[in-house]
Amino acid sequence: MIPDEQTILQLYNTYALPDGKRTHSRLVARVAMFLATQVSQKLGITIDTKLLYAGAMLHDIDKNIQKGNGEHHPDTGVRILQERGFGEVADLIKTHSLSSILDQTISPKTWEEKLLFLSDKMVKHDIITVNERFRLWRMEHLPEKARLELDTTYPLVKALEKEVLEIIDILPTDVAVLA
Repeated sequence: MIPDEQTILQLYNTYALPDGKRTHSRLVARVAMFLATQVSQKLGITIDTKLLYAGAMLHDIDKNIQKGNGEHHPDTGVRILQERGFGEVADLIKTHSLSSILDQTISPKTWEEKLLFLSDKMVKHDIITVNERFRLWRMEHLPEKARLELDTTYPLVKALEKEVLEIIDILPTDVAVLA
């Protein structure tokens, strides 16, 4: 089952998703819907935009929730969504974390997964480029392990950005203007 807009907003309230994360999620959804429309038109394929939208809106639902034993983001969100009967959305958001691109078992493979993953990396507080997102991450005081993850994932994220944006024939800087 895929939650509707009202259910998504109820989940925001139930799990006290902070306003900044709500804004981030709305922008991720906006980018994801733009990219999905463009890719599906150019390739003549169907992308499940209801699923993609719900995933974009709920990908960070666990940001203000106590994590369970051994859980990391987005594990808690995946668990919550599964418990509420939104297994398809849970499966989608499982693939959006930065580290997922390094794990072949959960790396983004479907168009819905790829577009959610990429859209999340093109939004902070505004729609930005992947380069800018990584620059902002690198400015944070991150532990060495997280810095290594940034260095390892960056070329893979850039390759995905290139794959998607070449299909729709736009530059990374165009997304903020067009989405």
